[in-house]
Amino acid sequence: MSEANAGSRSARDDAPVRAATGAALHLVAAMPRLVLEARRVAASVFHGLHGRRRAGPGENFWQYRRFMSGEPASRVDWRRSARDDHLYVREREWEAAHTVWIWPDLSPSMEFASPLVWETKRDRALVLAFALGELLVRGGERVGIPGTMRPTANRAVIERMAEAIIHTAGAPQSLPPFFVAGPCDEVCILGDLWSPPAEVVSSIANLSANGAGGHVVQIVDPAEETFPYSGRVEFLEPEGAGSITVGRAESWRGDYVRRIAEHRETIRNETDRRSWSFAVHRTDRPASELLLALRARMGETRDVVARRRPANLALSEAGAAA
Repeated sequence: MSEANAGSRSARDDAPVRAATGAALHLVAAMPRLVLEARRVAASVFHGLHGRRRAGPGENFWQYRRFMSGEPASRVDWRRSARDDHLYVREREWEAAHTVWIWPDLSPSMEFASPLVWETKRDRALVLAFALGELLVRGGERVGIPGTMRPTANRAVIERMAEAIIHTAGAPQSLPPFFVAGPCDEVCILGDLWSPPAEVVSSIANLSANGAGGHVVQIVDPAEETFPYSGRVEFLEPEGAGSITVGRAESWRGDYVRRIAEHRETIRNETDRRSWSFAVHRTDRPASELLLALRARMGETRDVVARRRPANLALSEAGAAA
């Protein structure tokens, strides 16, 4: 092999390494801007949320209320009742041990941004992940990133998430790594979900195996949604599958839209079967729009888990007695 050919082969072999290094450096450079944007989005959504305080098993005092006939006398707060002629019950605020695992997809396909928008899918996923983490920690919950960051309720959660992501070694994965989520946990996947449907379905099945709740958000560029291409176009696959040149791209639009609908239907069927939520978010829409809806859905999932817990406890006690 000639010296020139050897040099050419070496350059080609190093190309993936250089690309990965460039992507990592670009992510580091963009991180301060993304952190600031996440704080802004979280603040705007936080002011739009209403409190979820309610009575239930917990440690924090919430309110006093009148004692009701039929309740056990042990619930009466005698010190408060001694102040007047009524009996009062001391209620505590509803609490539950709860961890939310947030997975932002940082794989190469997420770096796409068409001329229709100014933000890549990767940047939007990170802004959503950071802002969601901020809101959850403000609500007294723990936040973790599968395979990257252990659950924490630290007030500086955004900085911790950013630092953990920057220092994570290895090539970014499209889907979360396998881990055991607890039955009281929730998982939130933020990615374009362009992996084969069977892989996405398998990931959801693994993550929900122990009864964890979950939310799957497909983040797409508007060009991926509408396929606005015409004429001769070369399409590049960003994760190493090569390229394809189309003579009349507009002739592909109908088949493209149909296959996207089928792809989503497969994922939606799995999320519905697991009682998970599924949403599509375009990067030309405000991040706060999705964040507000996602936070509300998480509250609904948490309520479902809380309602199931007494039944599960009764079953386990019955089994133990048997």
